[in-house]
Amino acid sequence: MALPASCTVLVVGSGNAGFSAAVAARQAGARHVVLIDKCPEAWAGGNSYFTAGAYRTVHAGAEDLLSLVNNVDEGTAKRIDLEPYTAQDFAADMHRICGGRADPALTRVLIEDSKSAIQWLAANGVRFQLSFNRQAYEVDGRLKFWGGLALKTQDGGKGLMADHQANARRYGVVTFYSTALERLLTHRSTGAVEGAVVRCRDGSQATIQTGAVVLAAGGFESNPRLRAQLLGPGWDLASVRGTPYNTGEVLEMAMRDAHAQQAGHWSGCHSVAWDAAAPAHAGDREASNELTKSGYPLGLMVNMRGERFVDEGADLRNYTYARFGRAILMQPAQRAWQVWDQRAVPWLRPEEYRPQRARRIAAASIRELADKLAAVEFGLDPDPVCRRAFVDTLEQYNRAVYAFQAESLGRKWDPSVRDGNSTQSRALQLLLPKSNWALPLDRPPFVAVLVTCGITFTFGGLAVDPHTAHVVSASSATRGEVGNLFCCGEMLGGLFFDNYPGGTGLTAGTVFGRRAGTAAATVANGGGRGGGEQSYARVQAKL
Repeated sequence: MALPASCTVLVVGSGNAGFSAAVAARQAGARHVVLIDKCPEAWAGGNSYFTAGAYRTVHAGAEDLLSLVNNVDEGTAKRIDLEPYTAQDFAADMHRICGGRADPALTRVLIEDSKSAIQWLAANGVRFQLSFNRQAYEVDGRLKFWGGLALKTQDGGKGLMADHQANARRYGVVTFYSTALERLLTHRSTGAVEGAVVRCRDGSQATIQTGAVVLAAGGFESNPRLRAQLLGPGWDLASVRGTPYNTGEVLEMAMRDAHAQQAGHWSGCHSVAWDAAAPAHAGDREASNELTKSGYPLGLMVNMRGERFVDEGADLRNYTYARFGRAILMQPAQRAWQVWDQRAVPWLRPEEYRPQRARRIAAASIRELADKLAAVEFGLDPDPVCRRAFVDTLEQYNRAVYAFQAESLGRKWDPSVRDGNSTQSRALQLLLPKSNWALPLDRPPFVAVLVTCGITFTFGGLAVDPHTAHVVSASSATRGEVGNLFCCGEMLGGLFFDNYPGGTGLTAGTVFGRRAGTAAATVANGGGRGGGEQSYARVQAKL
């Protein structure tokens, strides 16, 4: 099919946010919605494809979510412990995890719309499940959910994007891959976006006139030059977890062509502990999110010099994993070892740590483990000083845990809560504590896995009206917004700083994608410039 010369709404980007916007635009009355992506169809889905499909949402407990999921039978339902997650809980997590910097208006819309966005996705064929494998531990026969996160999509990001694509076909969204946005066309006097120049599959250029454009083309996480310039030294060495096509051109284009205003944390990003043997410049579409290595709260992380460098038990994993990638990147050789004994190994998630997804190095003693890790290519520094440091680190940790246990007889170890089992007692304290889930590493065989930093997405982006996702103008010649231009997904700035609560990214993509698509259709169909309370009322009526 040839690219049309015009459309009602043009959406740029084929991830969760882009497809949410495209379908929402059709539902809001946009007659002809076109979605383009510069990636080939084999790479459709952007970073959303590589996620675990987790969605953070306000809910009233297990009963409130059971009607949305397809993997809970009657017997299982009776064993579930799932506390309500209120709007106040969500707001507190956003404030705490993002250091109080998250835009309050964006945060409020995100939280208020989170449940309706999930329901909208489910009504449009997205299959949800309770995330037993990632977000629940079986403790005393109960399935205990933790960290304010319970929902995921069936088959993770792969299933999410398959459902999005099927839904877009049902609604008649016309999709073009290998089609790159090259320039936004704006009105000479008003600055409003009127069309776009694109590079087609055959290398030719084409112009498409449109009533509105929604930008959902991701951040710059796949561009090593921009990472080094904006995130800082060493970030060009990070491994890319997802699509190799999020290289930042559309962000720069929006600022260049439409004078879009910047927002957010440009030196901040989501980055995780990632398998050190994974491809460096793009995710593996088969292994996908299984290359994440998130079992560190159950053990220790030690750098190439044999030293710990983070408090592995500082908080529940949902609130630390997106910033610990940065901590690993700052270590020698940008690598670290995750280490456990046989108390912890059975608790590791098989999808991340089974032999097909992780090279596990085992040893009968800590000293033997140090020797084996030093013999691995790019492993522990072979200098005897570093091997001794590795042994000393684990032995000092064990002594601190023993001292704490001697003073806290009967304290229960529970990975589903912040259990307070630590290395800090009156008798002995480590300079770098482990604040929760501290158990001695003294039950062989010991196991270690080599990890590096995997970057997921960047936090800097475009400023938008929180109600409509209408892009704010940086030009003094215009008033308020860039006419006919909207933004959602990773391109939206101002929501996350330093860190983010796990599962919030997909929720934000759907919340603001739905609003962007609805507002774009409203504007394209003659509903006004967008932005402000009047436009918000029109959009709200259509949601």
